[in-house]
Amino acid sequence: MDFIETYHINMIFRIIISCICGIAIGFERNNRAKEAGVRTHCIVACASALMMIISKYGFYDLIETAVNLGVDVRLDPSRMAQGIVTGVGFLGAGMIYIKRGSIRGLTTASGIWATSGIGMAIGAGMYIIGVVTTGIILIIQYSLHRKNKFMTQHKTRSLFIYKVTEDDFQNTITAKMNESGIIISDVCIKRNEDESCDYTFCMDMPEQIKEEDIIKSLSYQCKIDFVH
Repeated sequence: MDFIETYHINMIFRIIISCICGIAIGFERNNRAKEAGVRTHCIVACASALMMIISKYGFYDLIETAVNLGVDVRLDPSRMAQGIVTGVGFLGAGMIYIKRGSIRGLTTASGIWATSGIGMAIGAGMYIIGVVTTGIILIIQYSLHRKNKFMTQHKTRSLFIYKVTEDDFQNTITAKMNESGIIISDVCIKRNEDESCDYTFCMDMPEQIKEEDIIKSLSYQCKIDFVH
């Protein structure tokens, strides 16, 4: 294995560390059944480290040849980093979607973007910065997903109300829900043959509000279900 020199081992070590950091972040996302899991984060970190290594060290032979020929060659390693950030930005954008008026995938997309930065840092030889950033992201992910008294936890539910004959019913219910701190994000109306309407309200409601209390406060045939 004479063709493998010391600096090759150093580069391989950087890629392996990047993969480990990506796996750590992806494992947390995978446990929450998110769109991008262990494999995605691992590949993004690994590829980012590889591209950063190529950007820094991939043109040494060109520079050496140019020096021997007396030619002045200048390289900009930051151009590769700029391309990585842009490319991963498109990857993250594909994970963001809207479901019943709620935006999903923002945390996963930002995690992919951060993972690419970690891979770039380790690929550039900034081991401590990359590893510490991985730890910070994991702490943020785990701690902010837990219930605490400093943050208001919300849950998304669908409220179904049947056989409504009143005019301006949507505004009435919206105002009533807003008084309780409930946000109506989407409304679907179905008109029946008897001229009555069935309403479906997609709600973002505080965790402490019970579904049974909402049903009791309404004098209509209704039910509340989880948003799938």
